[in-house]
Amino acid sequence: MSAKPISPLRQRLIDDMTARRFSEATRKDYVRHVRTFAAFLGRSPDTATSDDLRRFQLHMAQQQVSPWSINAAIAALRFFFTVTLERPDLVLPLSTVNKPRRAPVVLSQEEVGRLLGSAPGLKYKAALSVAYGAGLRVSEVANLKVSDIDSQRMTLRVEHGKGQRDRYVMLSPQLLELLRDWWWASRPRAWLFPGQNPVNPMSARQLRRIVYAAAQATGITKRVSPHTLRHSFATHLLEQNVDIRVIQVLLGHAKLETTALYTRVAVNTIRDVTSPLDRLGVNLARRPPPA
Repeated sequence: MSAKPISPLRQRLIDDMTARRFSEATRKDYVRHVRTFAAFLGRSPDTATSDDLRRFQLHMAQQQVSPWSINAAIAALRFFFTVTLERPDLVLPLSTVNKPRRAPVVLSQEEVGRLLGSAPGLKYKAALSVAYGAGLRVSEVANLKVSDIDSQRMTLRVEHGKGQRDRYVMLSPQLLELLRDWWWASRPRAWLFPGQNPVNPMSARQLRRIVYAAAQATGITKRVSPHTLRHSFATHLLEQNVDIRVIQVLLGHAKLETTALYTRVAVNTIRDVTSPLDRLGVNLARRPPPA
């Protein structure tokens, strides 16, 4: 049975995203959100009006769609109407929704050690060690190439990270040795962590399954994902008094306020700060201090 042909309008949307080097995941999400809007509309989305877009956002709010999903849909529709249809005036009624900023889940260094030690095999141990040791996103780990390792400069090159930005991150001596062990054991050619078909990289889904299984095996009850290792990397650096601007660069954050979220969970840093109350030099306790 032949696949359903792609409509010219959808193909144009895909071409516009491809020309701007959007990731495959982003392209799929944008197409899905535009398709959802078309289903709500009951007709082709290129016939929509500003009022239709306003009604769609109200509909999402009434259906208690999460702020993250609403904002993702708005981003997709803004691109579709602004770039593909060249009608930026239609999206003026759309407005993003404020998202609650939750403190990230962070593992202790002891928990990280247990998690990495429970990874099934050298490949996954190396991949998860990269996530923690260099603070990479799961997609960035999966898409690393052998050529991205620079042992002279002790850096890893992250190509087309979030926002299609390239960056260099730290490569610790211990991580380099582990990656060398993995290379000698498997001799990967292009992708550092190839998938079942070596032509393709390992999937992010594989890494998520491995992390979940390793957490269960070690008795870690926190909600753990590969991104938890990235959160832990940032928090542990902050607790080592590494400048937050340096951490921002390593993580590839466009805004410092995103990195500053980790100050909520940097327990050692918080504990080491002296309150201005303690600098008053006045004993405010009702009871006298012990002799």
